[in-house]
Amino acid sequence: MTAFDEGRARALLTVACAGAGLAVPARARLIALGENAVFDLGDPAVVAKVGRGPELAEQARRELTVAHWLAGRGIPVVLPYRDAPPEPQLADGHPVTFWHRLAPAVRPARPADLAPLLRALHGLEPPPFELGGRDLLAPVERWLASAEGHVDPADVAFLRRRRDSFAAAAAELTPHLTPGVVHGDALPRNVHVGPDGPVLLDLETFSRDLREHDLVVLALSHDRYGVPAEDYLAFTSAYGWDVREWPGFALLRGARETASASWVAQQAPGNPAALAEFRRRVASLRDGGTAVRWYPF
Repeated sequence: MTAFDEGRARALLTVACAGAGLAVPARARLIALGENAVFDLGDPAVVAKVGRGPELAEQARRELTVAHWLAGRGIPVVLPYRDAPPEPQLADGHPVTFWHRLAPAVRPARPADLAPLLRALHGLEPPPFELGGRDLLAPVERWLASAEGHVDPADVAFLRRRRDSFAAAAAELTPHLTPGVVHGDALPRNVHVGPDGPVLLDLETFSRDLREHDLVVLALSHDRYGVPAEDYLAFTSAYGWDVREWPGFALLRGARETASASWVAQQAPGNPAALAEFRRRVASLRDGGTAVRWYPF
């Protein structure tokens, strides 16, 4: 299996840009490397997202569709680049999408910036196109398989058992809120505060499911990633409800923790810091340490 690193992502980007009629500047800047490699092309003012694998092609197509639909309903979102083809470009099967680069941020996004966007999003009727559920645990097998030979097989087996247990239990959850459209990865890092206010980013996990999914994310960030209590309170006050009051909170939180620990595994090959973080997360799950600090990648 070819490693998905910056060099590989740049090669795929070059192919995709040629297909889209865009020139690739030699100094395109890598912004992030995770489920996608994200590049700022500089000139034109475009950001490109290179999918880690061909299995993300349908997700990339849906993200483009969702962005146009949300913009048409008044939700401030990042928009696909108007001069790019309407479908993702495929480079060796990897989907590549192109987006307008936003104006520079006026400040970092805070949890309170996210809450009004979620309230507006959660108030929408379902779209006229098909949306699947927010299956947090569906990619776990792919993430773990990509780390084969680099992580402890006992940790992989442990996460698989957790996945199976939480998947079965989550299917029986009774929501407090009316199910509907959800962002799926509702974090301040997926909000850009520009001159005209907050804008929602990264729509690849947009789904139709329990709205509690979008609220558990920040509660877990408070517990695990160091979001201060006052920032979390500002978020719940602006949204109007604290998901920790819901009886299903611990279960959905546990499912997301399982997914989050598994996600880091795909970064472990060739990245000692990611391997250390993977081990930290798994150890804390084994020990039941719900307040052990995790670090983002």
